[in-house]
Amino acid sequence: MPVKALIKSMRLRTLPLSLAGVVCGGVMGYAHPACRPGSHIFLVLTAVMLQILTNLSNELGDHLSGVDGEGREGPNYSMADGGLTVKQMWRAINIFVVLCAVSGLIMLLLSFPLNSIEFWVFILLGAAAIWAATHYTLGKKPYGYIGLGDLFVFLFFGLASVLGSHYVIAHTLLSPYTQSILPVLAPAVGVGLLSVAVLNVNNIRDMQSDNGLRKTIPLRIGERAAKIYQTLLVVLGVACFAWNTEDLFMYVLPLSPFFLWHIIGVWRRKGKRLDPMLPLLVLSTFVLAWWYAEVYNTELTCPWPIW
Repeated sequence: MPVKALIKSMRLRTLPLSLAGVVCGGVMGYAHPACRPGSHIFLVLTAVMLQILTNLSNELGDHLSGVDGEGREGPNYSMADGGLTVKQMWRAINIFVVLCAVSGLIMLLLSFPLNSIEFWVFILLGAAAIWAATHYTLGKKPYGYIGLGDLFVFLFFGLASVLGSHYVIAHTLLSPYTQSILPVLAPAVGVGLLSVAVLNVNNIRDMQSDNGLRKTIPLRIGERAAKIYQTLLVVLGVACFAWNTEDLFMYVLPLSPFFLWHIIGVWRRKGKRLDPMLPLLVLSTFVLAWWYAEVYNTELTCPWPIW
């Protein structure tokens, strides 16, 4: 199997988005007295494997359906260039399904007893994540082709990623200081909304090539409405990290120019010219999620007040 072509199809630039949730939830979990940080490395590895599995499956699905044709607005990957065959891509997908399962199983064995209810709940969640990763554009009725991609991205990249990783590390969803779920739930919703925004701007870019082949949200509501939707996703997503005044001044305001730059770029650009707005939003989301978790952890573990 051509290694260079396979790496190209992995779309490594998307990895920071898949890591935003698990890094946020995991680092926040370190603040809990009963935390088990040893499983975090496999939590991160599983998230990386799932993202690569998603990217490979999406490329194969788009190739088989004809979405990755000559009129594609986004970058061309290995199958479109002839670097990988359908058989080779299926083999790579199967390998990453196994890698996801093995990494996830090790993570759970390091965190929960085999006979615990949590272990088996996370087994089911992991199976659902693998299914979602492989059925966005693959299968008889891929959910990405009927406008359900936004919902699945919000659930898995946001809620499941942040809340799940926090529970794996800390064995609770409550803050040890406030005994409230809000400090964990707020960034979960925020990462979810910003992840949906990444998908949405990708779909706005590809409206012309997707037309007639699949029904994304931008194709259903139109370009202008999709850009309004994009603006709301970004604004509300960032606002979730500013649920108190300290958070607003600590990291939301310093990072706001990057998100504002993204929104302005989305309104001023269309088609292929939207492509630079994707990595800008991905990296800004990762930094915001990581910074929130680090400040949260420091506030709860530092022996003296930081404010």
